[in-house]
Amino acid sequence: MATTKETKALKKNKSQFNIIGKVKITDKTFNLNNKYDSGWTDNSMYIGVDCGQGNLVYAEMRGGYNPSKENTIRAFSKDEKDASGKSKQTEIAWEDRLDESLFDTIAETNFVTVGIEKDTGGKTVYKKFLSAYDAVEYIHEHLEVGMAVNVRGNLKYSEYDGNVTIKKEITSIALSQKEESEYRATFVQSVLFDNSSIGKVDKEKSVVNINAYVVDYLGNIKIDDTKIEIKKNIVYPINLEMQVNEKNTTAVNFLLNKYIKVTKKGILNELVIEGDIVEGTATVEVTEADYPDDIKELIAMGVYTEEEYKGKVISFNGGKRERHMYLRRPATVSLGKDDSKVLGILFETGKYTDADLIFYEQIITENTPESNSEEVNVVEEDADILSMLDMN
Repeated sequence: MATTKETKALKKNKSQFNIIGKVKITDKTFNLNNKYDSGWTDNSMYIGVDCGQGNLVYAEMRGGYNPSKENTIRAFSKDEKDASGKSKQTEIAWEDRLDESLFDTIAETNFVTVGIEKDTGGKTVYKKFLSAYDAVEYIHEHLEVGMAVNVRGNLKYSEYDGNVTIKKEITSIALSQKEESEYRATFVQSVLFDNSSIGKVDKEKSVVNINAYVVDYLGNIKIDDTKIEIKKNIVYPINLEMQVNEKNTTAVNFLLNKYIKVTKKGILNELVIEGDIVEGTATVEVTEADYPDDIKELIAMGVYTEEEYKGKVISFNGGKRERHMYLRRPATVSLGKDDSKVLGILFETGKYTDADLIFYEQIITENTPESNSEEVNVVEEDADILSMLDMN
């Protein structure tokens, strides 16, 4: 008698971002006291951070309540454990959310942390909020254009009409002392690779295209105005890129072979990676090698000085906004428990099989009556990595 192999539950792992740069505020950055037909009222913030070289990265924060209902905030205890050994969950009345006498009993992961003010001694003042509703209101009052900030948070994935959207949900924002040369937008993300993950090399852009999956939690969906609870971890396909040039070909080839290439069909490997986020107009500073002949002539005639032209920033791709997630290398994460914890690479071969994967479209199909959806399987040939990385 044939036996059916049990599927393995999908587990969400690392999914974080970190942006350092100067704040950009417009009349659309804050939306306060926004009320919906249901009675729900929220505050939201969609903030841009200029990381330099045309990289303007946006992140968001949103929180609210329903004035006509009893509102509570669920939080995890700092010290108390439940029967399974996990942090015990507690409920805090909406009216008590700003009572700082309760804060010492609550785990730090429950708070939105804001540090954008300084005291009379020049030291950053940090404030904690249990609801993003209050954090947005406070930030609106104290954030100033051009402030250098360090923004951290979680990457949240969703899908609509076949397109995956990646939100950057802020959990902390504070003043930064970094120099402009250190401004950046980075991410740490647990990803899944299969035997078709390695795509083609785009020689014009000097990147290797990588197809991967991420695991994220799906609370509910709405079909024909009907809200359906899902409460499952599912997978979302994402596109990554690895920058490749003559100097790093060996390193890229090593990473692809050791961590990304999957030789067996039907299984998936897990790797926690770190990389760079690029959103905005790709730019570069002009150097002497970039001077057009007519500019060289004008400089020679004294019409332009070299100082006036050198260092100017020019844009590529016609000034159009770009969105990229560049995979740079495996991330170092804390491995082990308690006293045996060490920093290492989280890499697991055969973490899942194809049968374990739950896709958004699958959830829609399972919850849509009389669905006529069809499954289409696309199988790609194994990539020849060495020939792909031949940059000649």
